Amino acid sequence: MIVFFISITILILGYKFYSPFVEKQAAIDPAAVTPQTRFSDGVDYVAISPVKAFLIQFLNIAGVGPIFGPILGALYGPVALVWIVLGNVLGGAVHDYFSGVMSIKEDGKSLPEIAGHYYNAVFKGFMLIFTAMLLFFVGVVFIMAPAGLLSNLDGFKDTFLANNTFWVLVILGYYFLATLLPIDKIITKFYPIFGLLMIVMTTMVAAALLIDAPHLPMSSDFLAYFRADHAHDFLTPNPDGLPVWPLLFMTITCGAISGFHSTQAPIIARCLTNEKYVRPVYYGAMMCEGIVACVWALAGIAAFPDGYAGLKALLDQGGPGLVVNHVANSYLGAFGGIMAIIAVAVFPITSGDTAFRSLRLTVVDAFNIPQSVRNRLLLATPILAIAYFMTKLDFSLIWRYFAFSNMLLSTSVLWLATKYLFDRGTFHWIASIPAVIATGVTTSYIMTAAIGFNLSSDFGKPIGAAVVAIGLVLLVIMHNKHQSVPA
Repeated sequence: MIVFFISITILILGYKFYSPFVEKQAAIDPAAVTPQTRFSDGVDYVAISPVKAFLIQFLNIAGVGPIFGPILGALYGPVALVWIVLGNVLGGAVHDYFSGVMSIKEDGKSLPEIAGHYYNAVFKGFMLIFTAMLLFFVGVVFIMAPAGLLSNLDGFKDTFLANNTFWVLVILGYYFLATLLPIDKIITKFYPIFGLLMIVMTTMVAAALLIDAPHLPMSSDFLAYFRADHAHDFLTPNPDGLPVWPLLFMTITCGAISGFHSTQAPIIARCLTNEKYVRPVYYGAMMCEGIVACVWALAGIAAFPDGYAGLKALLDQGGPGLVVNHVANSYLGAFGGIMAIIAVAVFPITSGDTAFRSLRLTVVDAFNIPQSVRNRLLLATPILAIAYFMTKLDFSLIWRYFAFSNMLLSTSVLWLATKYLFDRGTFHWIASIPAVIATGVTTSYIMTAAIGFNLSSDFGKPIGAAVVAIGLVLLVIMHNKHQSVPA
């Protein structure tokens, strides 16, 4: 319990004290005219209040990511909370913040265009490929997951509602409308409500766990985990023998650090009316997502009388969605069951549609396509048609590619933020050190993953560590060289 409260406290203190320091490095100008004012078009550049912007950004980046990932990560034990907190404050929130800063400074443009400005055409092409790939994977995952859940609900058995294809088509139909229509027709009207709903649900689950969970971890449990006689377990605490490095970092992304979040940045950057709102909207939304992740990691650790064995058994039976249903029904009753259905069905849908919307914006920016109704229709139709056929592929395969592209994109954005800070002569270490660590994690993962080189973790770990060490040395060299150049 103490560890959980410490985790939440660090996240809040990170926003209170660290985020103003981060903001100071970004050259925010409250007097600057924002892209929303310069390019107001009634479609994507539409003014919204900072409160609505925060709730929409929170919902866009959250979905079920900070629920499912931490539940899976709970199998690693209390170290999951450590990763969420450190990853969020030092990596994820900085990543999300600079995604917003760079987009609002660059006319609300998408990541590939920003990359082309700060680096070169090659890096722009790299970012375009991986941004589009990630958005496609996110959109497809957030079609397949809620469709599978809804088609398997007990109340729908022996009816046409039990047909998975039916729900796939329904969700695609909604995505088509949400992608095509101006942002103020659906997203700004309903998504703040769903954002509040996620906050309420998370608060209720946290309160119920803290009052009634049978196996809340005490501080002594946490400290025992790090004693010398348990040191050999630190890198392989998962019941399946899966190591913390790099797999925990890939398992818990939303809540800690996620490249997908950067793809959502332009949506809100085009709607903010003042640069001073970037910190509360982007950094604040990520901090709140970290709190959500901590609550569900706690649920995975504490909500099962037989400990991790109970969690693993339920995951093997029905995945993290079944764990959400178990926790909600066990601690919140019938109302909790309804909330659980919303969490694992509605929330991913609200992230899936903005993924496809972001994909449309990315293509528009890359090829400078005017945003007429006809052009939006011509873009949305083939994108969603391809997505439909991708739902026929194996879900686990899609998820593995999503996990890799997600981490790779977040690493790229941190390097982009590093260049942004280098150019301004400000404290680049807030982005460059997380960028080096993320590079090591990504390298280690692709070396050991089945979709990569499939090497033993005995090789993957030292390779990742070597990348981090070399990266830090190169950073120091580049920093000293930059400092020696006359202003």
